[in-house]
Amino acid sequence: MNQDLSDLRQEYISRGLHEEDVLDDPVKQFDLWFQEVQMMDIDLANAMVIATAGSDGKPSARYVLLKEYSHEGFVFYTSSLSQKGRELNERPQAALVFYWKELHRQIRVEGQVERLSAQAADNYFESRPRGSQISAWVAPQSEEIPDQKYMHDKFHELTEEYQGQPIPRPDVWLGYRVIPELFEFWQGQENRLHDRIVYLPEKSGGWSIRRLAP
Repeated sequence: MNQDLSDLRQEYISRGLHEEDVLDDPVKQFDLWFQEVQMMDIDLANAMVIATAGSDGKPSARYVLLKEYSHEGFVFYTSSLSQKGRELNERPQAALVFYWKELHRQIRVEGQVERLSAQAADNYFESRPRGSQISAWVAPQSEEIPDQKYMHDKFHELTEEYQGQPIPRPDVWLGYRVIPELFEFWQGQENRLHDRIVYLPEKSGGWSIRRLAP
């Protein structure tokens, strides 16, 4: 089967992104854009692609949800036994991509990855809905399972087991922080003359701001 998508196009018409308009601090620039997304009430505004690679160098990517961001980095949670968890254990580096089609905007973040403390993972786990807490025990993430019924049966079994009791965090359910070493802000423009502004760290501290060709 050969599906030709060459005519599947979209023209981008939006305000340009200029070096003199962006903030000196890329985290503050991210926050500015993210606040605009939230004001538009875009579904899953915090959804981000995270790309990882293990010791074999083979990349893999999937969506996760951003749960916190600051100058320290970008935080998400997952099982350390998942594919991304295993890959981050072997090679603690990752690339993130945010895309908001309503604004024709994309942000890339690259950096080293560190695990959060057990206390931080506990605190966030306790804030999750009870069903989500149980599902962290139910699904052996990235492992093969016999069928969908297996998970539903396990979910009901654990719901009964923990009825009226707090649900502990699985030891393998952890928080991770991507510590930025590169930011790129992309703004779609007409005729594919997109704006790309990249931030790179300077040895003396702070960030240098450069423009890339689309």
